[in-house]
Order: sequence, then C-alpha cells, then structure tokens
Amino acid sequence: MTEQDEQRPFLYVVVCAAGIASGVGTLIGAARERGWRVGVIATPHAMNGFFDTAAVEALTGRPIRSAWRRPDDPRPFPDPDAVVVAPATFNTINKWAAGIADTLALGTLCEVTATGVPVGVQPCVSAALATHPAYRESLIRLRGMGVRFGSPYDGADGTEFGWRPALDLVRQER
Repeated sequence: MTEQDEQRPFLYVVVCAAGIASGVGTLIGAARERGWRVGVIATPHAMNGFFDTAAVEALTGRPIRSAWRRPDDPRPFPDPDAVVVAPATFNTINKWAAGIADTLALGTLCEVTATGVPVGVQPCVSAALATHPAYRESLIRLRGMGVRFGSPYDGADGTEFGWRPALDLVRQER
C-alpha cells in the first residue's frame, strides 16, 4: 500500500444478517470508487452464509471482523472516518439504540456514535416490524445522536436496496 493510499479516508461497513446482505459488494465497490478504503465488520449471524465472505475480503484486501480481538492483538483497522450500516436489521437498530454492545458490530456502533464520526444507516426492516413502537423509538434516539437514515427497505415493492445512496449519508467534503 502506498503512502497516498494510507491518506485516503477509512470507511467501516457494518453488515447485518438480512437476505439482501449478499449485495454488500456493491456498496464496497461504490465506496472504493469514491476514494474510501474499506473494512467490514459483520454481525456473527451475518457471517453464517448471508454474504460471500471470501469475495468481500478480496474486494477490501482485509479480513472481515466479527469477533473481539484480544488486548495484545494489533488493531486490524484504523479509526473510521465514517461508518455505514447496511443492511441494518430491526435487531441491530434496537440493540444499538438501547446501548447493548454484545457483539463487535454493536460495540463498535455504540462507541462510534459518541465520537462524532458520520454514521449512515440503510434499514432492511419489514413493514410490520417498522411499526413496532420500540423500533420507532430507536430511530428517534439514534437520529438524536446524529445518525442518518436512508429510505427503509422491506423488499416488498420491488425497489432496489440503497447500497450507493448509503454513501451519500456519510459524504464528507474533501
């Protein structure tokens, strides 16, 4: 990696266990086209066949993180300049808003929202779950923390998931 590569901003992509996660390569490719270096953090459930982990590691040139590292292990990613959560599930959004950090993905999200780093979320939540009071309250709480949300996606109307628009949520003036 060249010194110029090291100067490019670093994007964390947090991937949750939703069927649409198989398309995360679209987000990674779009991020790289926009000049980002990318590191992927996946929920443990997402690692169980929801996306092609080998393809994602080839695209990013980095291992996917899904578990805590030991204190003496080196940090595999630099601090993020921005974070995109896509697809973001009902479970992850609600746990994050409640401050539950029981996975590396959630712990990272809980921590990064306190740092002022731009965070964008592309929800993948069914229309029925989107009406749940806990979910609505979670959106309010996270928005109050500065988290930006893209258009909700439930796959019902044939629209395409917003992989590329997710990057617009964390656009930085460079």
